Amino acid sequence: MNKNTFIDKVLEAESTLYHVSKSILINEKDCEDAVQGAILKAYDKLNTLKEEQYFKTWLIRILINECYSLKRREHPTVSYEEFFAFTKDDDKEDYSELYLAIKKLPQRIRITIVLYYIEGYSVEEIKDILKVPSGTVKSRLSKGRKLLKRKLKHMEVTYEKL
Repeated sequence: MNKNTFIDKVLEAESTLYHVSKSILINEKDCEDAVQGAILKAYDKLNTLKEEQYFKTWLIRILINECYSLKRREHPTVSYEEFFAFTKDDDKEDYSELYLAIKKLPQRIRITIVLYYIEGYSVEEIKDILKVPSGTVKSRLSKGRKLLKRKLKHMEVTYEKL
């Protein structure tokens, strides 16, 4: 794969990379750092890609590892005022209820839900990306649907009380 093809394929995967990083990391700057780090690592390790058709899957796997690495390294401290400024209810109006419910899912389930429902990957592709059995992917999707249903019902009840 040459440099121009690499750039084209990275640009094609841009929104997917953002969604995946956002499903693991919270902070916008951390997402940007993880995506940039993953792209640099992918370019450096381009010779290890066996089949060009699996480039996007390969790149997402690198990104996931980069996100987890970033999470392990950094334990940011947030001031009391910043925390409450970030979690104010009026900020949540900018997001859909579904988005907020997905953000509240456990991380392993959240990334599986994002890859399947938002990015459109098949169970087999997710199995390869996450390096887990297909049964695990299916059970995470099932559990994720149940949790989302519960969280959305709870949100609906909460909004009705307001």
